This record gives sequence, C-alpha cells and structure tokens, in this order.
Amino acid sequence: MTKSEINETRKQFSIDGYTITRICGCYVNYVNDKKEKLCVSRDAFGALPEEEMHKYLDIFKKTLSGTQGKNLLELEFPLAEETDGGKQQFLYRLRESELKDDVLIDEFFDRIIETYDTVEKYYIVLIYASYDVPKRTSDNILLEDASENVFNYILCSICPIKLSKAALGYNPEENRITERVRDWIVTDPEKGFMFPTFEDGGANIHEILYYSKKSEELMEKFIDGMFGTRAPVSAGEQAEVFNNIIAETLGDDCPFETVRNIHENVSIMLREHANTEPEPLTLEKEDVKKLFYKSGVDEEIMQDFDSKYDKAVSDTLAEEEEGNVQKTGILAGNIAGIKKFDIKTPDIVIKVNPERTDLITTRIIDGRECLVIAVDDRVEVNGLNCRTIGLYHEA
Repeated sequence: MTKSEINETRKQFSIDGYTITRICGCYVNYVNDKKEKLCVSRDAFGALPEEEMHKYLDIFKKTLSGTQGKNLLELEFPLAEETDGGKQQFLYRLRESELKDDVLIDEFFDRIIETYDTVEKYYIVLIYASYDVPKRTSDNILLEDASENVFNYILCSICPIKLSKAALGYNPEENRITERVRDWIVTDPEKGFMFPTFEDGGANIHEILYYSKKSEELMEKFIDGMFGTRAPVSAGEQAEVFNNIIAETLGDDCPFETVRNIHENVSIMLREHANTEPEPLTLEKEDVKKLFYKSGVDEEIMQDFDSKYDKAVSDTLAEEEEGNVQKTGILAGNIAGIKKFDIKTPDIVIKVNPERTDLITTRIIDGRECLVIAVDDRVEVNGLNCRTIGLYHEA
C-alpha cells in the first residue's frame, strides 16, 4: 500500500464518513497465568452511542498510523496458507461473513488469545467495513459521487487495558477533594492489522497490513500464529544491516567523509524518490553498490563488495532456512542517519542536522586529527549565547 492509500483508508474513520457496519469486541483477562474471556460483544456499529463511536474511530486511526516500514508493514501470505485450512483462507472466510458468523468470530478471538503473548489485560476489537471506492480521473483526482469499486475489509486492533493513574478529584457528595476511583481503561492499540490490503482501488487478498506501535517489538509468535509467515526484519535491524555493510566494505577504519557522503546521498535519494514514486524507497544490493560508488568508495575496495555485502547481511540477520540466508531490501527511511546524524567519541557527542553534515570536516591540526565544525558568529552553551573564538582572534 502506498502512503496515499493508507491515508484514504484512514479518512473513513470519521463520524461523518465511516464505512463500518459491524463491530465485535473481546475483553481478555490474565489471572493466575491463564487467559480468560471476560466479555464478548457483537454490534451494528451504527447502533453505538456517538461518544463510543468517536473513541473507537480514534483507535482505528491509530491502527493505521506510524511510518511505513517501521510501524506499518505489509506481510505476504505463504502459498500454503491460501489453501483450505490455511490462515489466509480463515481470514478470507471471516471477511466474507461480514462478521455475522458467531462461530468464526469466536474462533478468531481464540486464535489471538492463543498466540498473543502478554501478561496484560487487553481488548480485541474487530470491525467489518465496506468502502465504495470513488472513481479517479486520468490525473488521479477522486470523484466522490462516482463509485468505481467496493473494497470490503476487516480491521483488528489489540488494545492494552490498564488501571488509570491515581489522582485526586472533587467528590460532590462529600463536597471535598478525595482520592479518585481508579478504573480499568482501554488504551491505544499496541498491535493490529487490516485484511486485505487496499491497492490500486481494490483488494489484495494475498497480503495484510500489520501495525506495531513499537517497531522493534513485532511479536514473531503472533505473526506466525495468525498469518503463517515470518516476522519481517525490524527497522532497527535494517539500520544495523546497513551499518554492517558499510563496516564490512570499508573496513574497521571507515573514512569519516565517505560515511558522511553515503548518508547525504541516501537523503538526496529519499527526497527525489518521494517526488516521483508513491512506494517507499527500497535499496537492494545493486542499489547499495551504486550508492557506495557515488559516495567515493575506491574501486579497489569495491572489488569484493558482493561477498562483503552477503556476509554483512548474514551476520546481522542470522536467519538461515535450509542453508539459505533470507535476504530483503533495506528501506532507505530506516537507515540510521537519515533523521539524525550523531558523532561520538569517548568524551564528546555531536548532534548534526542530517541536511547540514557538510558543516563537519576532518583536518590535521598541530599533528592531531580533528573534527572541524563550521559555525556562525554565535553558538549556544547550556542555553547561553556565546561568541565564537573567531571574534576573540579579531581582538
């Protein structure tokens, strides 16, 4: 799914334009090392009080929020799961039932309870929606009054239930400030998914859009148990892969200017890609090779790039299946240094705007290798504006 397709789906979660017809919920308690259902609900969404609708719509928006490749991940079903008895087939039947089959709904909740590994109380909420996809003009303008297709989907949100914070409040019966009663409340979703994905104005039944509030906690058991596929490489692991590729290629002493050039060029590639392509920018082996050449890596060093690249990927992922390492492209937006550029020594940390790394250079001064930072006529030290040393030289 592209960013615009995700946004188009999120826009349906408004009180004036919702497309949800059915909503089902399951409150799961965890006590004495056992999970139990405290309550299960099945309702027509339009029959809910408006205040409840608002709160549910906020949950669904958050389930389709975050950064693609970090919080929102497209997972593809293995072919085996698309046959009778497969996990894709189960979700397909659930969607086709429009959440009117109580047996399927109960089985769905049971599958989540079995695979969702947590010791918290949580609330599973599942919806069915039917979206009349507006017709698009040749220049991609939506015609809201002309439907071209109907996109039917289910969306699931899993929300921790936590005890509200202790606080004081006004007690009108006693006419005084007393301790407020603490309640168990539904919080923002931690995990969720939409099936099928929304692509090119229609449904892609071979994929789901998976949401994880914490990008480094994808919950592999849940992904495997519910969808029959392996958890993708997380954003942090992809950043580690890329750093390992640089370290393997350039050696232990990576030239500062080369590393800086690599990150500068990735930032440029991201900006150019965003202006022309809707899909996130993915770097495969050949893309990384071209990037290194462009960033000034010597031809002699690049002679063994392919083997060093494979070793870096293998060492970092450490995921082998029948002797074959799983190789995936690296989303450029997950590379460390795109949103921040930190320089560290044992005693100093320098944080640089990624778009102004040109202000940092290396230079030999009095026989010592130094980082040189270009500054304006003033700098700030602990919130205090100070003159730079250049002004004192003029004196």
